Amino acid sequence: MAISLQKGQKVDLTKDNPGLTKLLIGLGWDTKKYDGGADFDLDSSAFLLNQAGKAGSEKDFVFYGSLKHQSGAVVHQGDNRTGIGDGDDEQVKVDLSLVPQDIHRIAFTVTIYEAESRRQNFGQVSNAYIRVFDEAKQTELLRFDLGEDFSVETALVVAELYRSGAEWRFNAIGMGYQGGLKALATSFGISVA
Repeated sequence: MAISLQKGQKVDLTKDNPGLTKLLIGLGWDTKKYDGGADFDLDSSAFLLNQAGKAGSEKDFVFYGSLKHQSGAVVHQGDNRTGIGDGDDEQVKVDLSLVPQDIHRIAFTVTIYEAESRRQNFGQVSNAYIRVFDEAKQTELLRFDLGEDFSVETALVVAELYRSGAEWRFNAIGMGYQGGLKALATSFGISVA
């Protein structure tokens, strides 16, 4: 049975699951009805970060426009532009055995595409979650439901995987940003046009 996490909670992944290397990170959400007329398009991304919490270059940013990290450690499974249906809306595969040694954190984020021009924010999103699935054992290890804590935010850092010595841990973050993908990428040291 999967562990259900609260905001700010951290858990050991590899220490409690010896041999764990291949993960499927599932992200899901629902959008509330609103009268703006534009469809919602939420996008998940992964930022591979050094010890200082910064990406070495734009190559350490995995998203719908660049689906695979050069190491092969992080592979985005593609953009879902509608979010319709049950289950994960977008997925990212992570192979911990391939993560370069200079990468200390992998941050998983969700942004709303063209949020400002469409007048959309995470106050109009519900049932957002992230889950970690062990591909080898076909088991869900943990899940973090974000709740309804957001209003004007257009980008979220949902969670991160991070190194703790030789082990990997999971941190349920749930922090919102205004300014969308550009502000989020800038905070990780990447310049986005």
